[in-house]
Amino acid sequence: MFDGEADAVVAPAFDGEVGILPNHAPFMTLLGAGRLTVRRGGSVSRFAVRGGFLQVVDNRVRVVAEHVQGESNAS
Repeated sequence: MFDGEADAVVAPAFDGEVGILPNHAPFMTLLGAGRLTVRRGGSVSRFAVRGGFLQVVDNRVRVVAEHVQGESNAS
């Protein structure tokens, strides 16, 4: 549902919220249920997610969610 550059990603991990900024170390976690937020400049994209995983490798964030629903885009 989103493909592009981001300044920050905040996601619901299974054990709490996780924030990802540029140049984050390689990382992988299971997703919980909640809001995934993608920030780029003054733009914010939000998605309701549940289940799946989040992976950070080579300055890229990949999210594979069992359930996802777009919420809103705000500038």
